[in-house]
Amino acid sequence: MSASKYTLLCNSHKCRSKLSGFAWVTACSHVFCDQHGSEELSRTPAICPACSSMLSGKLDVLRTELAPSEQYKAMALVGLQPETVLEISHKALEFWMYQINHERLLMEYNMSRAGGQVIQLEKFVVQQNQSRELELNTLKGEVASLKKMLEEYKRKYSDVVEQLNDRNKQYKKLQGLLNSLRMHTLSSEERDTTPHAFTTGLAKHSFHSSPPFTGAEGGQFFSPGPESMKTFFQFNTPNRERTNSFIHKI
Repeated sequence: MSASKYTLLCNSHKCRSKLSGFAWVTACSHVFCDQHGSEELSRTPAICPACSSMLSGKLDVLRTELAPSEQYKAMALVGLQPETVLEISHKALEFWMYQINHERLLMEYNMSRAGGQVIQLEKFVVQQNQSRELELNTLKGEVASLKKMLEEYKRKYSDVVEQLNDRNKQYKKLQGLLNSLRMHTLSSEERDTTPHAFTTGLAKHSFHSSPPFTGAEGGQFFSPGPESMKTFFQFNTPNRERTNSFIHKI
């Protein structure tokens, strides 16, 4: 970068802005913007905010115009000896070289600091990647184990479904057998109850509707009603105790 393209910056670490208009320059080759120069260098004795140098001389601090007029340029060094003009120009060039070198050193410092931060960030990123890889491997292992468990549950589910189907088939067979047994039982009960009812009806008819016995001459002797039949059977039925004793004697 050539000096003609270089722009002075305020040497205050709080500012670092480009200079224009008026600036404050010091004997220690530092330059400040008009605002910070008036705040820091207007007191007596002045102390350089950049290097903390004591500026007690009358010309150690100077407020100068960065873009002077053509008239000022024409009259500033008029009448001075060539050696004085060269010496003044040499001092002015040394100031510019110092500023350029100062900015270069500052940029190198910032770059080294940024490089250190980049290295720390790279280490942090590497550590994060390693931890993420470990977590990813752990998650992959868990996924694999979960897949195995899922396959096991699927197999068990298929076995349970198969057993359930077998049970359903057995249930349907048993249900069919139960229905056939019910039908067979109902048909057997119907066959058993029909003749019983017929004989019962005949018995009732014989006892309740039998004609009375008549004699030879047509006379009526008796009618075998329910009461007479009951008396008859009670009269003719042998005593149970006598029968048992007779059996024991035999």
